[in-house]
Amino acid sequence: MFDRDKWQEIFETIRKNKWRTLATAFGVFWGILMLVLLMGAGQGLQNGVVSNMILDATNSIWFFTDRTSLPYKGLPPGRTVEFKESDLNYIKDNVEGLEYIAAENWLMGNFNIIHGQKSSPFQVMGTGKDYFSIKIYQEYLAGRKLNFNDNLEARKVCVIGDRVSNVLFEPGESPIGKEIQIKGSVFTVVGLFHDEGWGGQFSERIYIPFSTFQRTYNPERTVRLFAVTTKAGYSGKVLEQNILTVLKQRHMVHPDDNQAFWTHNQEENYRSVMGLFFGIKSFVWLVGIGTLIAGIVGVSNIMIIVVRDRTREIGIRKALGATPWSIVSMIITEAILITSVAGYFGLLAGVGLLSGLNRIMSIAGAESEYFTNPSVNLSVAFSAMLLLVAAGALAGLVPARRAARITPVEALRYTG
Repeated sequence: MFDRDKWQEIFETIRKNKWRTLATAFGVFWGILMLVLLMGAGQGLQNGVVSNMILDATNSIWFFTDRTSLPYKGLPPGRTVEFKESDLNYIKDNVEGLEYIAAENWLMGNFNIIHGQKSSPFQVMGTGKDYFSIKIYQEYLAGRKLNFNDNLEARKVCVIGDRVSNVLFEPGESPIGKEIQIKGSVFTVVGLFHDEGWGGQFSERIYIPFSTFQRTYNPERTVRLFAVTTKAGYSGKVLEQNILTVLKQRHMVHPDDNQAFWTHNQEENYRSVMGLFFGIKSFVWLVGIGTLIAGIVGVSNIMIIVVRDRTREIGIRKALGATPWSIVSMIITEAILITSVAGYFGLLAGVGLLSGLNRIMSIAGAESEYFTNPSVNLSVAFSAMLLLVAAGALAGLVPARRAARITPVEALRYTG
């Protein structure tokens, strides 16, 4: 039930002690502001690092070949190992925990790509049917990705990076549906993408179906590398080891030879990066909450002073029949009001500053490679606000209980 008299009294107390109240509220305001800004800065750092380090599906594992380092079953060390298409088919059918598997193939050097009167060398890569389910961080600007039927029917279609389009096509000209010539063969462009990988260098690539690449440019059917993703509920590390075991058996490689094949486990990298940022965010929360606690202690102290200054008044109230709860609720409500209002404005100021920083960085073109889109999770911020309100109630509880224990006789004798 709304008690108008109680609220009038609370606001009157705040008005009479406005500078003391503002100084106390500023501590809470500053605490929540610092927490929001630190959280935003941590998120911006995480966004930048993840966007530059995590270029593919976070559950992906990439497999590469090298030379053997140990003799095995009469075979000498130093042998060059090459993947075969049959390796991929065997792994797909026999290794448990696999979600997607796709090859990535290319020939040494760049191909000279021709469109009309323009030409330039670019890297051409053959990719398997599930490749774009693994390499998910490409942004498609027009058209579509290569699909299952493109590989099944070995179609002469391709997707090109926007840097390729800028060189081969006129400004404003759409490459979709146009033809380009790749080493004497004509391909139709069906998609245009942008890829930030390696500072945008991946946008200088041209992808064609793996089956088309093998038939047209690689009759030996070798595979440069391939990638897999781990099915939900399975361990990426276990899957990696199982696949390496199969590859060593199929290519007559010593079980202890760790040089013939090497891997890039994105899942492990992602966990390491997220573990690092968990530590950073924990530190941010530690610093932010420490600052908030300082503000809450200030609220508690100011409420103790309020109770001391109003000792005679509280005693008279109790003499006139005021219940202990009415005294307690008045003190606690005032503490909650100060902390929640100050915290709310601190939250608004923090979100506003982060938004302004984002806009300034965008306009000035000052976005850093390792600091992108500083922001704060609003659900987390509002959870901090609720925690702040609860802390405000606790801050008022000690002085409120002290006020409730004051007897009318003690209050009337009080001269402080």
